[in-house]
Amino acid sequence: MIAPVSYRTHPSPLESGLRLDGRRMTPQRKKVLSLFEEIGSGIHLSAEEVHAKLTSSGERVSLATIYRTLRLLVKMTFLNELDLSEGGNRFELLSHDHPDHHHLICIRCGRTEEFENNEVIEAGKSAAKKFGFKLLELSLNVRALCPTCINK
Repeated sequence: MIAPVSYRTHPSPLESGLRLDGRRMTPQRKKVLSLFEEIGSGIHLSAEEVHAKLTSSGERVSLATIYRTLRLLVKMTFLNELDLSEGGNRFELLSHDHPDHHHLICIRCGRTEEFENNEVIEAGKSAAKKFGFKLLELSLNVRALCPTCINK
């Protein structure tokens, strides 16, 4: 009897990047990235929310592992980190379709909404050019109160 042929698929970009860095693909790393890929770009989660979503679906993963994995995925440019001065960070899937988007952030509850504005982008480009900077990324974070928090 002939043994079935085993076809190896090409490694994912995450797996390839990890190998280049001397790291290995772990189930936890794969599950964290998969969670963000499933929910799509534009959704901002804290490490605690990632942990809660994974554990509620039956995954066994520590919060410390989530923090380490999120930092690694940001470093590898799979995720974008949004630093909230009010405390805590949120993470989103890096979108190549909308790299220069902006955030409206509620300073009480952390609700985050994305928006795009060409005038903001042009102002950033103009300022970079005026001062001799090479523009790498453009992001504006607007801190405000969401409708729910206004009414509390």
